[in-house]
Amino acid sequence: MAWQQPYQQPYGAPPQQWGNPPPPQHGHQYGGPSPGQGYGPPPGQPPYGAPPPGQYGVPPQSYPPQGYPPQQQVYQPPPQQYSPPTLPSLGYDPNQRANVDTMRDAEALRGAMKGLGTKENEVIAVIARIPDPVIMANLKQTYDQRLMRDLMSDIHKETSGYFREGLEACIRGPLRQDCHNLHDAMQGAGTKEGVLNDVLLARSNADIHAINSEYSRLYHKSLDAAVRDDLSMKTERLFTMVLSGRRQEESAPVIPQQLDQAVSELHHATEGTRMGADQITVCQILSSHSDGQLRAISQAFQHKYHHSLSDVIRKEFAGHMEEALLRMLHVAEDRAMADAKALEATMAGPGTKDRLLVNRIVRMHWDKNHMSQVKGAYKHHYKRELAQRVRGETSGAYERLMVALVG
Repeated sequence: MAWQQPYQQPYGAPPQQWGNPPPPQHGHQYGGPSPGQGYGPPPGQPPYGAPPPGQYGVPPQSYPPQGYPPQQQVYQPPPQQYSPPTLPSLGYDPNQRANVDTMRDAEALRGAMKGLGTKENEVIAVIARIPDPVIMANLKQTYDQRLMRDLMSDIHKETSGYFREGLEACIRGPLRQDCHNLHDAMQGAGTKEGVLNDVLLARSNADIHAINSEYSRLYHKSLDAAVRDDLSMKTERLFTMVLSGRRQEESAPVIPQQLDQAVSELHHATEGTRMGADQITVCQILSSHSDGQLRAISQAFQHKYHHSLSDVIRKEFAGHMEEALLRMLHVAEDRAMADAKALEATMAGPGTKDRLLVNRIVRMHWDKNHMSQVKGAYKHHYKRELAQRVRGETSGAYERLMVALVG
């Protein structure tokens, strides 16, 4: 029987923690930020990507257990109120800098690729121990400028297959890799819809703005225009909403009256109509709320209607729209579990979806705390270690790199 997260109060509280934080590293590592040159969140701020401290929107004591206020006939997204914005993730802000010397690792990479044959294990050891994308950018710059070579070009010439793709994804860093994946997904016949979902859905406003800007810089075309050219109808509308980067910030509270309205409107737009689902209303609700607010909406929907919002979406939608809406909802409910299941989806059934597997592991590995949570969620749900599963689906240097990134 599949695991289901129990109904819990208060609405919108952060999901269960699945794994222990990764242990502190010793020996050869790039340490924390130097004084005045920090590349992490400012003192007192939560880690990048973590929910704000405390619990989301505990309803006041006077909140009625039954009976809901009159609902508006047309859903209106919650008014934008000032909430401290979520900071860009590491690697998504050009002002993030790492004041470290990466020359030793640059020389180690060069030595591993000189002469006959590439010392694959040495390359893996260097790439896998770089702790974040800001230091990776520093390493690439050191290699290119001080060794007067091009790290991406050398890696491309000296490696092959999905091993090469994994290394190049690491070296690009998460922002440029996101843009690379988006551009690749919209080239040629057909759209790689899973890539669009992975890169764009359930992201912070700050990261969406960074992706928009970098895509335009790299490809001389707005990402919004590219998506409009490639998608159609209601799915295009959903991604246009997402790319506006105007969802509620994670610091925004859960307001009971707005929660009630959203829950009722979701029911009215799906099960409450005989005219077919009102897709635009559902898209507006899921794309405009923060993860904490969507958790609260999901929990309140279950409480009021005695079945899950996920089941309603599966019943009322199909194809790319169904997958996109479920992705946003499941990440909000439990990001670690959603990512654990996304990894398993690349390995389940006949044939491994290697490109998705590479990109999902590389994306997750940049946040070591999150990767620890993903591994815990994976073990809880599938009763086996994630690294063991990856070993069974990959081989050679490709296997060793993926396992090293999983940790």
